[in-house]
Amino acid sequence: MINQERKQRIEEILMQKQPTLQVMLDNVSNSQNISAIIRSCDGVGVLNLYYSTVDNLDLRIHKTITQGTHRWINRERVEFDDRVDFLKKKKEEGFQVVVTHLGEEFVSFSKVDYSKPTMLVMGNEHEGISEEVLAVADVNIIIPMRGMAQSLNVSVATALILYEAGRQRDEAKMYDEAQISIEHREKIMEDWIYRDVIRNRSKGRIFY
Repeated sequence: MINQERKQRIEEILMQKQPTLQVMLDNVSNSQNISAIIRSCDGVGVLNLYYSTVDNLDLRIHKTITQGTHRWINRERVEFDDRVDFLKKKKEEGFQVVVTHLGEEFVSFSKVDYSKPTMLVMGNEHEGISEEVLAVADVNIIIPMRGMAQSLNVSVATALILYEAGRQRDEAKMYDEAQISIEHREKIMEDWIYRDVIRNRSKGRIFY
């Protein structure tokens, strides 16, 4: 069982989730970066986070960094060889694929309309976005830098972009009304409560 206050808090979080703002990690390898990105995703209401790695290993996280936020985000591994087809399918569903890449053609991250269904793809810490993914992108963005470094750490960059997206969605009042159907919310709610109860039991805490 779960107490009413906890249930209400979970419902409030779910009501603000943004299923049309999604993130994909293209071979991001550092578990600390991944954990920080998960926390930023939770902060702006991202519901779905996808990831692919060259070795097709599952994503590792640091719970001290995520602070439990990993429990409120759907995380799904995409086979590395399937990631381009996956993004093409997302485009067919109406998503714009936005990538960060220091190329010749780009726009500032703040000039993109993130109120549209958006798949934000962040690349590897050293090599950036792969050429295969870059080829299917709709928009290539950069974060303007005024110092010697050409770019920010991938987790910091993700946070900046996501919070710009969140700002735009807030202005568009997309957090004011549920973006997920009642049926889907009820299913997610059931899963989340189950996970929450199991977690608290494992820690010797049961809410009634």
